[in-house]
Amino acid sequence: MMKALSKNLNFILLLIKFKFSRMMMFRSDFFLAFFADGALFIVQLLTFEAIYLHLDSIGGWTRGQMIIFVGTFSLINALNMVIYFFGIVDLPDKIRRGDLDKYLTKPGSPLLRLTFENFNVGSIPLIIFSILIIAYGVRVAGVEVSIFLGIGYTFFVLLMTLLWYDMELILRCITFFVLSAGGIMHIESQLIDFNFKVPGILYKGVFRMIFYFILPYGIMSTVPTQLISGSISPGGLIVSALTVIAFTTFALWFWKLGLRHYKSASS
Repeated sequence: MMKALSKNLNFILLLIKFKFSRMMMFRSDFFLAFFADGALFIVQLLTFEAIYLHLDSIGGWTRGQMIIFVGTFSLINALNMVIYFFGIVDLPDKIRRGDLDKYLTKPGSPLLRLTFENFNVGSIPLIIFSILIIAYGVRVAGVEVSIFLGIGYTFFVLLMTLLWYDMELILRCITFFVLSAGGIMHIESQLIDFNFKVPGILYKGVFRMIFYFILPYGIMSTVPTQLISGSISPGGLIVSALTVIAFTTFALWFWKLGLRHYKSASS
């Protein structure tokens, strides 16, 4: 098991190295990505400042907690953009055109290659800016961050980044079974935008069930924010971790099921 893990890690690092080399061959694209993502972050920040400027609390959350929430969602989104988004975003097109063939015939895991072949260093500034916003929110909230709290927060941010990946993969794998998933991609965009503005603590009843356990965008930024601000129980953390494990297991199973139904361009 450790040998397979080491092999996959080396494969991922090799893909990242090749991507970085290609980007540095076209430096204008490299720096344009830095500028575009930085500008996007500023627009998002100004939007939230306008929304929450005159509010002291939302659903019992203080202004400091809301700032942490905004920064956390931005950080998870930035990690998504850096690590895997540009690798799997056009998976539906690859499935429809039969371009997936070249991934299935090459050595190594086709899913790993799809996921990490377009590692995007241009979005790294978003990670830095997001961390600065989180640090500011922590200061406003008056939270004392210990080493263990910082480690726990980082762990759950990474878990939620994995959950975001699971949702992106699951939704795109639907294209294995239908002709077009354009409507589903549009719904995904709307759900992300909505949950980027509304903390999960505001969901009650059926909406809580939907956005916590069926389309779990509601926990992605909420749970790490609750953790660092001390407003979530150990049981809530366990349930959140189990939710990520369940969706990761399902995403990998759904991917394999989709491959069995894939119609090769040569078939």
